[in-house]
Amino acid sequence: MILSESKKEIRVMFTPFRDGLQSVFGGKTRLQDILPAVEASAALGIRHFEFGGGARFQAPFFYVGEDPFHCMSEIRKVVGPEPDLQILTRSVSGVTLTTQRTSALALQAKLMHKHGTTIDRNFDFMNDVDNLVKTGRPIVDSGMHHQVCVALMGLPFQSDQAHTPEFYINIVRELLKRDIHFDSVCLKDASGTTDPHTCHETAKGIKAILPPEIPLIQHTHDTASTAVTCYMAGIAGGVDGIDLAVRPLASGTSQPDVRSMAHALKGTGYSLDIDHTKMDEIESLLNEGLADYEFNPVTTSADARVVGFPMPGGAIGPNVHMMQSAGILDKYGAVLAEFPEVVRAGGGWTSVTPGSQQYWLQAFNNVLHGRWEKIDAGFGKSVLGYFGKPPLSPDAEVVKIAAEQLELPPFDGDPLEEAPDTLAEAEAALKERGIEVTDENKFLVAAAIVPDKNMELNEGIRLLEGRPKITLPLKKKEPAGGAATLTAPTKTKVTVNAEGGTRTYEVIIEPPASSAAPALGQTSASSSGGGQVTDVFSPFEGNVELVEINVKVGDTVTQGQVVAAVEAMKAKHDVKAPCAGRVAAVHAVIGNEVSAGKPILTIEA
Repeated sequence: MILSESKKEIRVMFTPFRDGLQSVFGGKTRLQDILPAVEASAALGIRHFEFGGGARFQAPFFYVGEDPFHCMSEIRKVVGPEPDLQILTRSVSGVTLTTQRTSALALQAKLMHKHGTTIDRNFDFMNDVDNLVKTGRPIVDSGMHHQVCVALMGLPFQSDQAHTPEFYINIVRELLKRDIHFDSVCLKDASGTTDPHTCHETAKGIKAILPPEIPLIQHTHDTASTAVTCYMAGIAGGVDGIDLAVRPLASGTSQPDVRSMAHALKGTGYSLDIDHTKMDEIESLLNEGLADYEFNPVTTSADARVVGFPMPGGAIGPNVHMMQSAGILDKYGAVLAEFPEVVRAGGGWTSVTPGSQQYWLQAFNNVLHGRWEKIDAGFGKSVLGYFGKPPLSPDAEVVKIAAEQLELPPFDGDPLEEAPDTLAEAEAALKERGIEVTDENKFLVAAAIVPDKNMELNEGIRLLEGRPKITLPLKKKEPAGGAATLTAPTKTKVTVNAEGGTRTYEVIIEPPASSAAPALGQTSASSSGGGQVTDVFSPFEGNVELVEINVKVGDTVTQGQVVAAVEAMKAKHDVKAPCAGRVAAVHAVIGNEVSAGKPILTIEA
C-alpha cells in the first residue's frame, strides 16, 4: 500500500474523448454523439482533456465523413478557452502511418494549435532520441506545451538491454543533454504490459534527474487488468499525473475509470484533481449518445494474453473491427500467437502506432502466407532503419528478406530527410481536381497519402469531393415488418451539419450478398460461345475495398496472374486469376466494397 505523509493531488488527463473512442471503436464515432458529454464534462469542472491526434485525427475523415479540424474546433468551442486540450502525435509519422518531412510536421503543429490544441504529447515507437528531438522542435515553435514521451512496453521475451527501468531512464538522461525544450514527460504504455515494479523504478529514477518544475505523467491501458496497480506503483515513484476515462469508454482496452482510481487512493494521502462523484452524469450522456453503437466485447473486456502480445488498446479496437468486417476474426488468436516472434525479429520496438500496426500486419501476413513469406512494407522499413534505430538489433535474416522483397537497402540516415514530400504531392492533387488549396486541405490529403495507393482513394480527396467512405460500428437494425428487401444498389442522401452550413453526401446502399453466391473461383455458368465462365472474388469473406483492377474486358490472363487487389487490415492483398482465359466482364470499380459473394470480374475459358 502506498502512503503519503503530506497530501498530494494527482492531475488527471481525461481520455474518453480520444483514447477511449479509439480503443473501443477505432475512433469511428460521430462528433454529434459525444459532444453533449464533452460539454457537460467541462461544465462539471474537468480541465484537462485528450481530444485529438492519433486515430482520432484519421478516423473522422477516413470512416465518418467528418473533418477532424472541424471536430477539434467544435470541442474547443464547447469547453471554452481555459481547459487544456491534448493531442497525440507519432514523432516522424506525426498523425499519419508513414514517415513525414519536417515541413509536414511543422504544418501539422501549426494547424493543431490553430484548432484548439494546447498540449502535444509526442512519442517515438523506436524510443529514438534523435527522432524525439527533431520532431519536438516544431511543437515548441508552434507555441504548444511539448510533452515528450518515453514509450513503455513489456517484452514478450527476456532482455536486459531494452524496456528496463535503466533503459527508460537513459532516454530522459539523453534528452536532458540535447538542445530541445520540453514542458513535461510522459511514461506512455500503450499496451498496458509494463509490470508495476518497472513502473515504480522508472518513475523514481526519472523524477530523480528531472528538474522539479517538469511534471512526470503516466499513461497506460487496462487491457491486462493491471492499470490501477501500475498507476499506484507510478504514483509511489513520484508520478504527478495520470490518464483516466469513464464508462462506457473506460477499462478493457481503454484507461481505468476515474471512480476506480479514486477508490484505490482512499486513505493513502493521495487524491485526484477531478470529482469522481460527477462521473455518473457523464456516463449517462455517453450511454445516450452511443446508444446506436455496437460495443465489441474484444475491446471492452480485459485480456491477460496481452502480456504475451503487447498490442495497444488503441490498435486492438481498429484491428478487431477490420478483421470482423473482412470476415477473418477467426484468425485473431493465431495472429496473437505470432506476436512474440515478430517482436523479437523486429528489434523490440515499442508496440504503439505505427509500430504496433507493423507488428500486427506482419503477424497477420505470417499467419496468412507463412512466416516471412510476405514482408509488410511498414515492418520491413522499420527493420531496415527507415523509421529510426530500434532498441535491439533486428534479426539479420529478416533484414535480408525485407531488403530483397521491398527492394530497399538498409538505412542508417535521418528518416525525416528520407521521407517523401507529401505536401507537394497533396498540393498537386488538389490543384488537379480544382479543390481549394488551404493549409487544412493540403494537410488532410498529405496525411492520407500511402505509397502506391491510387489518389482517387485518398481519404482527404474523398472527403473534400463529398464522397467519403462512411463505416460506423452501429448496431444492425432489423427491417420493419413488411419492408421490402433491398435487391439492388440504392442511392440516398445524407445531410451533415457543418460549421458555416450543411453538406449533403450521396450514399450508395449495397444489398446483402446472396447466400447462394458462388465461392472463390467457382465456375458459374456456360457462356453463349459454349465456354465456361468463372467469377473472380476477393479472398476475404467479409467486406473489403477494391483498390486495383489490373485488367480490362478482352484481356487474356493466365492462371495465378494478379488481376486486382483489395485492401484489408490497412494492407494491399492480391487477387489472382483462378484459371486462364479471357476477361469477359468487369463488375466493380476501384473504391467499391467487395466480398466473397460479389464478383470483381469474370473470366471466360
